[in-house]
Amino acid sequence: MDERAILHYFRKQLVYRVTDFLVDNPGKDYSKQDIAKGAGLSRATVFNHWKMLEASGIVKMTRRFGKTRLYQLDTENEITKKMLELERYLISAVIRK
Repeated sequence: MDERAILHYFRKQLVYRVTDFLVDNPGKDYSKQDIAKGAGLSRATVFNHWKMLEASGIVKMTRRFGKTRLYQLDTENEITKKMLELERYLISAVIRK
């Protein structure tokens, strides 16, 4: 496996874990450090890839106090809408069985 494939894999895992944490906690906002902890990721990993998460529109800043910025899932983003739709579908499919 080449280095780009490994990097791509870890980025996908980061997106999945951050998204999963934020989906499980709708309407709440968190610091990057809290998101890292809640997603089971290292603070460094989240901080190093945060710009990618913001640029993709998966997360959005909701407010700040002092130097701390708080974020939540951007439910208006098309990517996020599709992820939420998929999650609802999967949950309903499991419940129907």
